[in-house]
This record gives sequence, structure tokens and C-alpha cells, in this order.
Amino acid sequence: MSVPKEKITVEGLTGDAAIAHALKQADLDVLAAYPITPQTIIVEDYQKFAADGEVRARVIPVESEHSAMSACVGASAVGGRVATASASAGLALMWEILYCAASMRMPIVFTVANRALSAPINIHNDHSDGMGMRDSGFIQLYCQSSQEAYDTTIMAFKLAERHDVLLPVMVGIDGFIVSHNVERVEMLPDDVVQKFLGVRVPFISLDPDNPITMGPLALTDYYFEFKEQQDEAIMGVTKAYEEVEAEFSKLTGRNYGLFETYKIKDADIIIIAMSSMGGTAKVVADAMREKGDKVGVIRLKMFRPFPTKEIAKAIGKAKAVAVFEKAMSFGAATHPLALEVRTALYDAKERPMIADFVVGLGGRDVPPITFVEGVEKTKEYLKKGKAPMYETLGVRK
Repeated sequence: MSVPKEKITVEGLTGDAAIAHALKQADLDVLAAYPITPQTIIVEDYQKFAADGEVRARVIPVESEHSAMSACVGASAVGGRVATASASAGLALMWEILYCAASMRMPIVFTVANRALSAPINIHNDHSDGMGMRDSGFIQLYCQSSQEAYDTTIMAFKLAERHDVLLPVMVGIDGFIVSHNVERVEMLPDDVVQKFLGVRVPFISLDPDNPITMGPLALTDYYFEFKEQQDEAIMGVTKAYEEVEAEFSKLTGRNYGLFETYKIKDADIIIIAMSSMGGTAKVVADAMREKGDKVGVIRLKMFRPFPTKEIAKAIGKAKAVAVFEKAMSFGAATHPLALEVRTALYDAKERPMIADFVVGLGGRDVPPITFVEGVEKTKEYLKKGKAPMYETLGVRK
């Protein structure tokens, strides 16, 4: 049953502020983080809640992001509901502990304002930080708006803490584009969120009276078995996420799915993009349809685990897929999102042509004309019967 409108709080919030409110309502035990642009507001706002006595959580101002994730692992190991936040170089400094968190099956929620990696130093948005951690074992969810960031942060705790999942979740928003942009956000009452999430029930936790070891040395005799169990857990996440979102949708009426589809049923060319680019892509699809081009959009939300079968089914009999992505995998045949899409379509009886366009690195604007250029190039490649493995758009030559 949905929550009555009169109990909904509506505010204009940035993406960072929306996440901070979601963390407040999640009734955390511990938040450990280190400041880094453009994430800092998440923790600053949460610390205000703590200073005003609005939350009970222990806020730990650590000396680095490596320490932040380490503190989160420790707090999660004793059964706490735990969160952190970071971006870019800060996320990279967590590298070692990201793998520890996932492999030790700690249900930590990690909110990220996605930002480019150095060098040269850049504080603006692309997805290179998130793509850098894509094989760490974290679930990865990318959001398009402040509302979606709020909703997804709440759902992330429910998803992570399920005993058939027990994996950390990254909730990503585009740095500055979403993190600092003010949008209308509908927020649930505190008691509704707390009832939805409940109290975390650890599968197993550290207890001085019943000592155990977590994350011990495991050499050739057991290491492989740990990885096998971890793989089984993440491959079941798509079903678990759909169940969590169905329950959340009953409260809010909002549903995002593993990915959003827009006018794809009859599309000849389907644009695939993530995060804030999805909104621009939909506007472009509308404009190009007015000219007679059958263009549709898939805006991917879940990147890990990648919804391989679902994406292949959604693309169906489209003639071509134009992938727009904000990251490079240097030296690879193509780049992260296109690699996944190509794999998803490899066994299709009628494989569409795939064009991969790298755009927006370091926060460079990705206006509608960039999508139009990519679609026009894709149309030309269809005529020629061949597309390059990848190319860049919006770069000075």
C-alpha cells in the first residue's frame, strides 16, 4: 500500500543532500568517511544531523579513504548497519579494502559521486572511478536523478543485508551534474523507511564471547571455494533487486528496474547510456523520431551484476546499438559498457551492429548534438555494414 501524499515530504535537494537524507532515515550504526569533491556534501550533511542529535550513528572522521572502508568493514563485521561515501582518487585509495569488503561479504552501502581520475587532476564527472572497481565484487547501481539517488540508497541497504546476497553496494551519481543539481525529491516518513528496512540481522558477526576469524589466510586449499561462493551470490542479485524494488514500489509507486527502456519496441537504433546521460538521450530520441528515425533508449541502472539476458531480450531485433559511455579501458578491444553489451549479444541469432562512443571524459559536456552525431554515424555504419570497435566524440582533433 502506497504512503498517503500528506505524509510525503517534498524538498528541493541536490543529489548529495538526497543521499544524506536517505542515510539519515536508514538508521545507521556507523558512517566512516573522508572528504573529497564532489561527494563531501553527503557526509557534511550527515554530520549536521549527528551534531543536532537527529541520528544515533557513530560518525568516524578517519585519516584517509583506505581507513574509511577499513572502519566500515570492522563495523559491519560486528553486525552494524554501515555506510561510507567517496569519489575518484578517494575511491582508488580504497582499492585494497574494496576487495576485502566484498570478499568478506560485508553489506556496506557505498555512495559515490562519480568523478574522473588523475592525471591530470580533474574534479568533474566521468565513470572511470566506478569502472575501475567493477571487478571488486561490489553491486553497482547508477542513478539518473536526485530522486533516484534517494530511493536507491534506501533500497541498497535492503538488498545488501539479505542473507542470500550479503554483498556491498555502490550507489553512483554523476559528480556535479547530479550531486550538486537541485531537484524535486519526495521523501518517505522516517518510520516508513525504518519499517521497510527493519533492523539488520547479521548472518554471523564478531563476538568476543564466541571468537571467530574473518578474512583469514586461505591458500590453495580453500581460496577458490570462497570465490565460487562470492560469484554465486552476485549472480543472484538481479532477482533479489527486483524483489526489493517491487516492495519499495508499493510504498512509492516508483520503479526503475535493472534498466529503463524508452521507445525501444520498434526502434532500429537503440542508444545505451548510464546515469544522467539517459535523460538527454531520451530527448534526442524524441527529436529524431520527429524526423522519421526510429531511435530508442536503454538507460542502464545496474552495471554489476550486468543484466546480460535481460539486455539481450530488450534489444531484440534492433538493427544497431549505439553505446555512449564515460570511461575508457586502455588497451582493451573496446570500452567497459560496450564490452558488456557485445558479450550480451554474442549468442543472439540476429546480432545488431554495435557502435561504441566514448564521450564526456573529465566532465566535458555531452549535449544533445553529441548523441545526434553518434546516431548519424551509426546510420552510416549500417549502410557500410561495418563499424569501428570504438571512437571518441566531442574531442578536439
